[in-house]
Amino acid sequence: MSLADLWFVVVAVFWTGFFVLEGFDFGVGALHSVLGRSEAERRVAINTIGPFWDGNEVWLVVGGAAIFAAFPAWYATWFSAAYLAVVLLLVALIVRGLSFEWRGKGRGDQWRWSWSLCLTVGSVLAPTVLGIALGDLLAGLPVDQDQEFTGSFWDLFTGFGVWTGLTLLLLCLLHGATFLALRTVGDLAQRARRLAEVLGAAALAAVAVFAAWMVATADPGVASYLLLALALLGVAAAVLGIRQDADGRAFTASAVAMAATVGSLFVSLYPQVLVSSTSAANSLTVAGSASGDYALKVMTVVAVVFLPLVLLYQGYTYKVFRHRIQDPTRPAGSAG
Repeated sequence: MSLADLWFVVVAVFWTGFFVLEGFDFGVGALHSVLGRSEAERRVAINTIGPFWDGNEVWLVVGGAAIFAAFPAWYATWFSAAYLAVVLLLVALIVRGLSFEWRGKGRGDQWRWSWSLCLTVGSVLAPTVLGIALGDLLAGLPVDQDQEFTGSFWDLFTGFGVWTGLTLLLLCLLHGATFLALRTVGDLAQRARRLAEVLGAAALAAVAVFAAWMVATADPGVASYLLLALALLGVAAAVLGIRQDADGRAFTASAVAMAATVGSLFVSLYPQVLVSSTSAANSLTVAGSASGDYALKVMTVVAVVFLPLVLLYQGYTYKVFRHRIQDPTRPAGSAG
């Protein structure tokens, strides 16, 4: 395996890790007003992700930075094509982040309702936009022989890309519901379990269509078929776990479903990094988009040193804040 191939795997791991970790954050943010019937319950829902959300978003930053450093041609073409979408994504993430900090600062119901709406919209919009962008890599964008995007903003809405966005959104909602079932108690947890069953059925159908569409689009290999099967099994296992009141198993299964779905995209994409819908000859490949060997060697050393430290820190954080939240008067983290 060349260093370019290795860094494609690393990029795939970063993006997969982001959706697994931030996925339940997005899900809780989108569902907190749906499942929380009172202000106290909404605070409990938000506080379940209070210690985690900002750390989880680091994976997105690192995933984008890894593409920038390891595959500059891929970064230039993809991000310039999705410029307006990236701006929309940043606005969603910024407003979502502000809602965590500012929602509890005001005293009026209108203030809290406004920031709850921002949290909900941002948590729905962000995974949808990212899902569309990832799906477009495989579906194809109009790219010419100079690796320049020749389409418009509306060309980003490919059929497969839009469906990928909807699929990842449903998986985030399922992931968030299982997380709330795991981290809360009482009526809020019970409502999360009931909604998780409904979301599980919808996610199972979405992943099934996603798998069939991917097979028709990309002619994936054996590894992709295995991952797609694992994604379907993960969703089914999450629903079964919820029905059996096995919240930990349900949350783990939804994480597996998310990881397998995102992972299947990258496995099916390889050895390309961005398909050109204009001509197959214009598609960007791993080898053709990679940085030089020296840059990749330096990046590899840095990753070997710092990635384990990040994993240890995040693992410790999840261990410390692993208990269910019962008292809304003692918020966890900075969420309000």
